[in-house]
Amino acid sequence: MKNWTKGDRVVQPTYGAGTLVEVNEHHTVIDFDEHGRRTFSTRLVALQATSEPAPAKASRKRGTKAKAKESKS
Repeated sequence: MKNWTKGDRVVQPTYGAGTLVEVNEHHTVIDFDEHGRRTFSTRLVALQATSEPAPAKASRKRGTKAKAKESKS
């Protein structure tokens, strides 16, 4: 079994390519390119290394709150 580290690019048979977010003796968390973040049991998850780069993520725009205009009496 390979010692995976945070940031490694991997492929999992069901979800495809992703980036390791967290790895410890109990859980492995992977942010998949097309399926979002998933958590697996470390001793059961089957992973393969990949050299496929992570896709560029679209920047998320922050919503702006409309300021209520106060009328002066």
